[in-house]
Amino acid sequence: MALLFYSREDDPQAWRAALCARLPDLDFRIWPELGDPGVIETALVWRPPPGLLASLPNLRAIFSLGAGIDALLADPTLPDVPLCRMVDPSLTRSMSEYVLTLVLFYHRRLDLYAEQQRSARWRMEMPRPASDTTVGVMGLGELGGDAARCLAGRGFRVRGWSRRRKRIAGVESFAGKAELESFLAGLDIVICLLPLTPATEGILNAELFARLPQGACLVHLARGAHLVEQDLLDAVQRGHLRGAVLDVFREEPLPAEHPFWRHPRIRVTPHSASYSLPETGAEVVADNIRRLRAGRPLRHVVRRERGY
Repeated sequence: MALLFYSREDDPQAWRAALCARLPDLDFRIWPELGDPGVIETALVWRPPPGLLASLPNLRAIFSLGAGIDALLADPTLPDVPLCRMVDPSLTRSMSEYVLTLVLFYHRRLDLYAEQQRSARWRMEMPRPASDTTVGVMGLGELGGDAARCLAGRGFRVRGWSRRRKRIAGVESFAGKAELESFLAGLDIVICLLPLTPATEGILNAELFARLPQGACLVHLARGAHLVEQDLLDAVQRGHLRGAVLDVFREEPLPAEHPFWRHPRIRVTPHSASYSLPETGAEVVADNIRRLRAGRPLRHVVRRERGY
């Protein structure tokens, strides 16, 4: 069984070593060296060019290197074979670390101190206990659920909002469109970890921001298309939102002329919130390849009609 690897961001040799250590007979091919495409049965990819996977006539399964699969689903030529998202301990752990870091950034008023430093102003703000800060996590899947548990474990008041109600210790759960307004009311920080679907595209908009209390903060780590960019700029500019950290964008890399780069209350990171290490992610992929060989059901298969 040959596997095709495609990613412009991940180290192919590290993934080759990790996968072949688990599957010594694996024929690991790195794009653009496909060889005979007819013998390639699996593909491990991140943002492959449209049409690449359709050029593999005997493809049996597609494995995403990330949790997000919206770029794959946007390819109109995507073969109708099982598509599996990455569910990996290192991916989950790194996302929860990032979420905790940014919640602490706003909770401990480090954004305020950065503004004070620019004007050489010395003024201490007495820290509040974590229990005085209410954090809302939009999306309670593998990543969002773990992030919510992490924050609750640190003493924050945590709410979660998802398509269906979830039971997570220490997290107040809200579900569906009917409960979104109640979820948003009183939040100090809102974190977006939603999957991108037709129902969630553009959900971070002026209407949602208006339902947040004055001075709330946004941490957006899901997909660029969730955010209506001008609505965020307007909400921050007029002071309704205290600030935002954005890790994902409609256009990536973010163009140098984009106003997000230079806005003093918006912080930009280059889609770096979480990552899957080959040492742990390879076991997830290897397990699915073993299952495919044995004719057993694959794990973490995307339901395409739902978008995740």
